[in-house]
Amino acid sequence: MRTLLLTRNFPPLRGGMERLNARMFLHLHAHDATSALVGPAGCAAFVPDGTRLAELPAGSLPMTVLASVARGVAMARSVRPDIVLAGSGLTAPAAVAAARASGAVPAVYLHGLDIVAPSRVYRAAWWPCIRRCRRVIVNSANTRRLAIGAGVDPGRIRIVHPGTDLPVPDPSARQRFRARMKFDAAAPILLSVGRLTTRKGLAEFVEHGFPKVLARHPDTRLVIIGDQAADALHRGTGAGFERVRAIAESRGIAHAVHWLGPCSEQELADAYQGADVHVFPVRDLPGDVEGFGMVAIEAAAHGLPTVAFDVGGVADAVVDGSNGRLIPADDHDAFARAVVELLGQEKADQSSRARSFAQRFSWERFGSEITDALESAK
Repeated sequence: MRTLLLTRNFPPLRGGMERLNARMFLHLHAHDATSALVGPAGCAAFVPDGTRLAELPAGSLPMTVLASVARGVAMARSVRPDIVLAGSGLTAPAAVAAARASGAVPAVYLHGLDIVAPSRVYRAAWWPCIRRCRRVIVNSANTRRLAIGAGVDPGRIRIVHPGTDLPVPDPSARQRFRARMKFDAAAPILLSVGRLTTRKGLAEFVEHGFPKVLARHPDTRLVIIGDQAADALHRGTGAGFERVRAIAESRGIAHAVHWLGPCSEQELADAYQGADVHVFPVRDLPGDVEGFGMVAIEAAAHGLPTVAFDVGGVADAVVDGSNGRLIPADDHDAFARAVVELLGQEKADQSSRARSFAQRFSWERFGSEITDALESAK
């Protein structure tokens, strides 16, 4: 099954979608070494030697979309794939055009934002292309519901949850992280990981939830890992760390909020194992949905439980009582109580449950389900 993957979300760009597409391509390439890629500038350094690829020029989003169509069609005519797969809804038009030009089967991996984007132009031009794909792979049950609502034939849809690495526990990571941050060994540490978009709800947590946690545990610290999301398609307004810091200062808790910005993989792994609770206060916003919640799975793989709001596809990534707590949307009082509850529980038991939960999201499982979904669409 020779596959051509078309995507703007691929390393060297960083993020959950980029990791997912990179892993997806490695599995597809292992399945058939003649599989090819059209990806962002610099992607050649992140694929096996000898991979047929074309790089998209850096620039505006319209330029990227047009380039993905032109280069996708050219690559499809050259390699004659069996499947042309869009790595997200954004490249669905390119996948449909490339498939038509080469006689291949068009397919797409959809995230929630691929469907709920409020742009009329997007709905008019992209939704018909998504509906033309013979296989529509979605990342959660919620994304499946959204796809059906957008007119996708339910028989063409397969749910394939994103995967994660399953690291071996590192007994020294907790001490290493806390020493780096100059935190007391016993201080309760909350961790937030992800790009600082409005949807992530971090500012609202600092305003409404974190003060209640501090009232019970005054020495608690909140560590934020992630960038300012300047190039995110759904960044939102007032989403950066400046707003978080301003709110923390207005509540008199700025001393308890620490921003690390982007981190290396090793630093992130240390943070996951050095913290006590991962907070994921995602908001339920019109036109901006959390498709899955990959960061909660990554936290679980490192033994860290998550407290999250039950919005979008988060319920596929956080199961109450297994890898954390799932709280009704925007109930900050209940969210804070759940954080305090987890801080009072035995960490070893929480870690064991979280790691056990993460086992079902291995990359090996992901790759097998992706190839099965595509094979069955041929």
